[in-house]
Formats: sequence, C-alpha cells, structure tokens
Amino acid sequence: MIIFNVEFFGYFAAILTTLAFLPQLIKTLKTKKAEDVSLITLIMFLTGVLSWIIYGYKISSTPILIANITTFILNLLILIFKITFSKK
Repeated sequence: MIIFNVEFFGYFAAILTTLAFLPQLIKTLKTKKAEDVSLITLIMFLTGVLSWIIYGYKISSTPILIANITTFILNLLILIFKITFSKK
C-alpha cells in the first residue's frame, strides 16, 4: 500500500488551482480584451487569496504560500490588464 505524505496533496492542489488561471491570462494578453472578466469578482478573489497568503504564512504552510502568491500575481495581472485594456 502506498502512503502519501499529506504535503503531496497540498502541492498537487496548489499546482492545479494556480495553473487554472494561466489560460485566462494568456487569452487576455492575446485578445487585449477582458470585458467578460468581472471586476468585482477579481477584487473579491484577490482579497480572498491575500487572506490565504496571510493564513499560509501564519501556519508556515509552503504549499499554501506558493500557490496563493503565484495565484495572486496571475490574477493581479489579469486585473491590471482588464483596467488597462478597458481604457482603450
């Protein structure tokens, strides 16, 4: 019987949930459009991810920190592009 370290699931979840935002970021960059992305949703999501970063830091969880810092950066870029592209 194979026994997985619980950290494996943390890293696995971190990779999947973080990479899930790459297609949106790439599409936004290619089309230079982000009108279908909700501004309120992005702001709420970034606030939640920032809370996860604080939580991960407080409990010293590397998978939570890596995933959420990366996710925060990707979604912050989407937000910046949404604002930038909507001005054109």
